[in-house]
Amino acid sequence: MTDVKTSRSRDPDAAHRRGRVHARIVELLGGRSVVLVGMMGAGKTSVGKRLAGRLGLTFIDADTAIEEAAKKSVSEIFSEHGEDYFRQGERRVIARLLREPRQIIATGGGAFMNAETRAAIRGAGISIWLRADWELLFERVRRRPTRPLLQTADPEGTLKALVEARYPVYAEADLIVQSVDVPHEAMVDAVVSALEAWLVEDAVKRAP
Repeated sequence: MTDVKTSRSRDPDAAHRRGRVHARIVELLGGRSVVLVGMMGAGKTSVGKRLAGRLGLTFIDADTAIEEAAKKSVSEIFSEHGEDYFRQGERRVIARLLREPRQIIATGGGAFMNAETRAAIRGAGISIWLRADWELLFERVRRRPTRPLLQTADPEGTLKALVEARYPVYAEADLIVQSVDVPHEAMVDAVVSALEAWLVEDAVKRAP
């Protein structure tokens, strides 16, 4: 698992080296997308947008794509149709996104729990789990009243239960990067470092 370093050099040479790293990542990705997985509040959207900016790729939030397809918010879909209905639509949308040219995709917290979705991601993408301790997650999400799965009498207990159920499955991701309370750019640095190392190793494995 990759840890986060908070210092960044402002040396022009360092910036040039970072640019070469970003270009190398894009080259090694080929047609594959980078798929960020993890709990609500782990930073998938904020990190994903910045990662896409660095790599010159498109960023897609899967929940937003679902809302656009359904013409309803995630909360409305849950309320009107239930979680099973939402998960079916989520699976179809993510499968469609994975058929598009390489991009950075942030998935909802429950998406990776679906075996078909995991298989689709494994076949057409590279999954990165942003792993955050539940205390940090709760601090972030308790200020957001729109999270349908936390609309319970005990949101803290609900979040703990979700963490216990989901983390063993998230651990199947290709990479794990610890999500901590640091500036977003430091988190992106950690993701870039882990992704480059994984891609280089993967290229060696794929070589004839």
